[in-house]
Amino acid sequence: MLKITVWNENVHDRKDKKVMEIYPKGMHGAISDFLSELPDTEVKIATLDMPEHGLTQEVVDNTDVMLWWGHTAHGQVADEIVQRVYDACIRGMGLIFLHSGHDSKIFKKLMGTTGSLSWREMGENERLWVVSPGHPIAKGLGECIDLEHEETYGEFFDIPEPDELVFISWFKGGDVFRSGCCFKRGYGRIFYFRPGHETLPTYHHPDVQTVLRNAALWAAPSTKVDNVSCRHVMPREEIDVNCDDD
Repeated sequence: MLKITVWNENVHDRKDKKVMEIYPKGMHGAISDFLSELPDTEVKIATLDMPEHGLTQEVVDNTDVMLWWGHTAHGQVADEIVQRVYDACIRGMGLIFLHSGHDSKIFKKLMGTTGSLSWREMGENERLWVVSPGHPIAKGLGECIDLEHEETYGEFFDIPEPDELVFISWFKGGDVFRSGCCFKRGYGRIFYFRPGHETLPTYHHPDVQTVLRNAALWAAPSTKVDNVSCRHVMPREEIDVNCDDD
């Protein structure tokens, strides 16, 4: 069974009337609903206001793939929890960062960069071009995804060079952005997916839902290990330790 945890800071969802109208169950509720359509999958929800932000050691240990949405409360995420999620990813847990998750502590820790970018909020249309049509995350899509309105992100996006680039966005105002980026850290797979502004119904879009279902399957671990650390090993072959180099 694929075990997914959807983490959302759940701040806008409780305070912004427009967000509440679009996502009456919260963004995490909308995302968990369509991820639950995957066969043999269990989806759980965790939010910032829960004890240990809903990410206890038990929850994290029993998560195969975690989705992360954060925006206004990045600084409120405890460093202890960031380290817990980081360790789990290095050991094999998949991580999918959504929209403004680029500025989260855990994304920046995994990337080793600032995650900074340019932005504006003018309701422009966004076209996400599929630049790797054979990639599993792009399965079932056409050549692009058209979103009528979205917040604009623009380059330079301060991230390491992606291992694989699946989507590039173009916006009406002329900006472009690397919107679907794949990385590997330790045994874990990471996917960053740009769309998902809280006051827009992006997570109700069928193609966006397809991307995130595909991404959850792609990020699912093939291997999980208990720890990743330096270890002393014995030689595999016999060695003459008394040999004289002279």
